[in-house]
Amino acid sequence: MLSLSSLGRPVARLSLRAGRRRRSACALLLLAAFGTAAHAVIVRGHVTDVLGRPVPGARVQLIESGKVSAIAYSEEDGSYEIRYAGAGRFILLGSIRGFFPSIGEDFYSGTTDVLEKDVVMATNTVRQEVSVAATGIPTPLPQLTAPVSVIQGETLDTRLGVVDEMRQIPGAFLVQTGQTGGVTSLFLRGGNSTANLVMIDGVPADDVGGTFDFGTVSSTAVGRMELLRGPDSAMYGTDAGSSVISIETPRGTTAVPLLTYSGDAGNLHTWRNEATLSGTLQKFDYFGAVSRLDTSNALQLDRYHSVTSALNLGYDINGNTQVRFTIRNADSATGVPGPHDFWGISDDSKLGDQDLYSGLTLENRYKGNWHNLFRYSIARKREQQQQFGQQGTPITFEQGQPDQYTAYFGPVVTIRGANGYTATGQTEVYGDNTDQDSNRDQLYYQSDYSFSRHFIGLFGFRYDNERGSFNDADIFEHEKTQRTNFEYNLQFQGEFFSRLFYSAGGAVEKNHLYGIAGTPRLGLTYVPVRPSGKLFHGTRLRANFATGVQEPTLAIEFQSLYTQLLNAGDTADIALYHVTPQSAQRSRTYDVGIDQNILGEKLTLKAGYFHNVFDRQLEGVGNAALAQYFNLNINPGVGLYEAYLNSLAYRAQGEEIELAWQPKPSVLVRGGYTNLDSRVLQSFASDAVAAAEGTPTENPNLAGIAIGAESPLVGARPFRRAPSTGYFDAQYMRRKFTVALKGALASRSDDSTYLGYSDATGGNTLLLPNHDLDFGYVKLDLGMTYAMPHHLLFFTQIDNLLNNQHIGPIGYPGLPLTFRSGLKIRLGGN
Repeated sequence: MLSLSSLGRPVARLSLRAGRRRRSACALLLLAAFGTAAHAVIVRGHVTDVLGRPVPGARVQLIESGKVSAIAYSEEDGSYEIRYAGAGRFILLGSIRGFFPSIGEDFYSGTTDVLEKDVVMATNTVRQEVSVAATGIPTPLPQLTAPVSVIQGETLDTRLGVVDEMRQIPGAFLVQTGQTGGVTSLFLRGGNSTANLVMIDGVPADDVGGTFDFGTVSSTAVGRMELLRGPDSAMYGTDAGSSVISIETPRGTTAVPLLTYSGDAGNLHTWRNEATLSGTLQKFDYFGAVSRLDTSNALQLDRYHSVTSALNLGYDINGNTQVRFTIRNADSATGVPGPHDFWGISDDSKLGDQDLYSGLTLENRYKGNWHNLFRYSIARKREQQQQFGQQGTPITFEQGQPDQYTAYFGPVVTIRGANGYTATGQTEVYGDNTDQDSNRDQLYYQSDYSFSRHFIGLFGFRYDNERGSFNDADIFEHEKTQRTNFEYNLQFQGEFFSRLFYSAGGAVEKNHLYGIAGTPRLGLTYVPVRPSGKLFHGTRLRANFATGVQEPTLAIEFQSLYTQLLNAGDTADIALYHVTPQSAQRSRTYDVGIDQNILGEKLTLKAGYFHNVFDRQLEGVGNAALAQYFNLNINPGVGLYEAYLNSLAYRAQGEEIELAWQPKPSVLVRGGYTNLDSRVLQSFASDAVAAAEGTPTENPNLAGIAIGAESPLVGARPFRRAPSTGYFDAQYMRRKFTVALKGALASRSDDSTYLGYSDATGGNTLLLPNHDLDFGYVKLDLGMTYAMPHHLLFFTQIDNLLNNQHIGPIGYPGLPLTFRSGLKIRLGGN
């Protein structure tokens, strides 16, 4: 029934002066009421807890410009409806005893719009975490069947980038080859660093083939990050072989424009400035940011600077239709001193990156149930590495007259691995002069329909036009490629009895290089004991199976055996040995887990087991192994030194544990541990080299120890995957003061010095055994903020309190203790 008071505007009472006018006055009143209702904002939906159970009696307030415009209460089934006679930008606030207030995202509604807005209530946090990356449909985290971690933007306020906060995620092992700005790769649950699909506002951001450098990602304009642990090519297609990382730019939310400025400085000649402007204007919302960072780092010739800018503009055509434009641009340049501990000197090189990501999205929701999204996105990435001058002492090698080869070597150094092995000698110092372009245009369409809470279906179509080029000035190599990929995917999800949740789907992809591939996925979550304040009340079980596919990087495509033979015109060997283009690199995983509340939701435990298999992986195979395989020498005119084949397979299994304790709202303690057991199951490179040369690669000074010079040996662990990683986080939060102590821990991991044939005699004396070669580390960071009068915030960040310089892989010294302090000024806003 329509209530006049629910219209949100005073309704003038009609004074009836004569009995003969009562009938016409009543008719006039009804006409006014129904006329106003026809031009009223109607917001309706359901109030539920995080498991989807109805919450009756909850108060839902419609807030406009900080004032309550209308109020409704949820019914027994959780449904509510609010009517308000006025267009504007609103926020829904849900509240009821036993739950934290639910504060929704702001939205625009016109006077004739009917909007569906559900309200999710939680008992343990003011923020009701919802994931979109996992299934493409906004879903509360407790209903997901796959593990998802969320990093909120405010945790990055005192950080320069995103790397250190990503180390606070189970199973995430980040390897930075250098200091600030150095190339940083993510190895998640033992997967390859190229198997992580990264999206920025829905725009695929990794290079063609999956490479992505987290070391140059600034914390500027990062409002939220989601990390899905496990493959999900069923939803996202190629390159989602190990994880999916979604980065979101903030939106403007305040009616009064909000301007912020942040400036800080620290040791190692580090300084940073950042400015943002955001707000809303009826149908329009806007957010813009720009920042610049400069630092000298702690090594010679390793200066780094970056400029990041971002823009997020939204326009509501009506309450159910929105257009959004996003763009993020990052320009950075860093010195490349190389493996300084090996060379003993810094190389005089520079690496420049120019990355641009932009998307235009049209989104519509029809009658609350049918949602359609269309997005056109572009990624433009360019990387150039240039060596300005050769460093070191020249040594000439005779290769038979008149051919000579001159290399440059650093001073005599002693290389020491974490496993205790050492080597002493001079190492060749070299640099690259290369540039690479990686461009992608993507069209994405998604249509999902909610038939009921038991069944939600999603259909998606994705088209990628990928172009890339690779140029190596040192060897006069020029390569270009263009790939067109198509993908169709179908997803289903739903729930029963607010206890059983399911998600199932799959995709069929037509990839330019490897043809047609299918990727299924299935997950279940069951809640046998619902959460409550009682001891050990709240048990959640989940199981998930997923698959992934991956295409090769640009460099690997150009170096595949098929491509090299084809470019050399050696079609005879292609036909004789049935050499084919690269096939899809495959991954599959299953994981199970349990979430258990111990002391209500003040003390929670999460534990899980995962088992991954990565097969048909591409690996580089030397000419000796190729000759052994083909049982003859390849056509001499081809000039093969190394070629890539789908001949590598390994598995990675392990356990993850997370513990969170919040005894008071102002105190939060978290910790996690991941045990990773990874083994190489098949490697043609390591097996065939031993057969072809009579013995595995060895350091002559360490006789009898087989060494994988460029890739791991069969039965060994893949490189740069620490078998034990962990993290902890202790926070104390008051209204004006916050302090957070965060730690990241890692055990020793297998690796190589990659110095085969690199000593002063052209030999292997600088190779060390792979097992436990990289050092383990403990990295402690301390951050503090203090709110001062006049909208000022003072902050300081101290990183690497223990001054541990073995945080990177062997050969690459990490940053020493660093500190920064600064001020943040806030002007305007609500």
